[in-house]
Amino acid sequence: MSANFELNATAREVKGTTASRKLRRGGQVPAMVYGAGKKNQRLLLDSNEISHSLGIEAFHSAIVSLNTESGAEQVILREVQMHPYRPLVMHVDFQRVKATEKLHMNVPLHFEGADDAPGVKVDGGILSYLMTEFDITCLPKDLPEYIAVDVSNLGINESIHLSSVTLPEGVEFTATAVHEGDDPTVATITPPKIIEEQEVVEEGEEALGEEAEEAGEEGAAEPADSGTRPAESPAD
Repeated sequence: MSANFELNATAREVKGTTASRKLRRGGQVPAMVYGAGKKNQRLLLDSNEISHSLGIEAFHSAIVSLNTESGAEQVILREVQMHPYRPLVMHVDFQRVKATEKLHMNVPLHFEGADDAPGVKVDGGILSYLMTEFDITCLPKDLPEYIAVDVSNLGINESIHLSSVTLPEGVEFTATAVHEGDDPTVATITPPKIIEEQEVVEEGEEALGEEAEEAGEEGAAEPADSGTRPAESPAD
């Protein structure tokens, strides 16, 4: 199960752009919680607390205990609106969860054994990630913090596909995550490119050396005029 987090929230009585701007200046972030057959509720979060939580990867796929004046509610993070160019949280949406209803979440991938993969350790290949998260569905109690993908056995030019990934118990891919019959690549090890770059550099240096050598030979074949002439014998 994913790590549990707590956030403190208070009721928000005012709404609108002007009111929200004033709240942010006061160190508060407007938020909304919805779902589970209950009415939408406008809330306020502490700016520092929510900013700190958003900086933790596990928070984005965790069950969060939202502590309000009317009691604690179990929620998941659904949407975060950030300022266009400042590190400022503008608005946050949460969805209530019920123990008996499955969640639909994007969960991050953690690739394990990359340094031990023969394609990297022996052949110097580069591990490329084509997917960084999975779209999954599960009950709240089964929600994972992340999904581990073992790449320790990959060789050069080898890949791991979606069908080879083992999901935690109770977790499934959503119906829309993969088209029927598809088996997309999750990660692959490609040959290193540095060798090709070195060869290009060496060829360039060799060409410059040949040009310099040819220029030297031409200079030797046609010596420069020193500006002196042999003395003429006096007239008879």
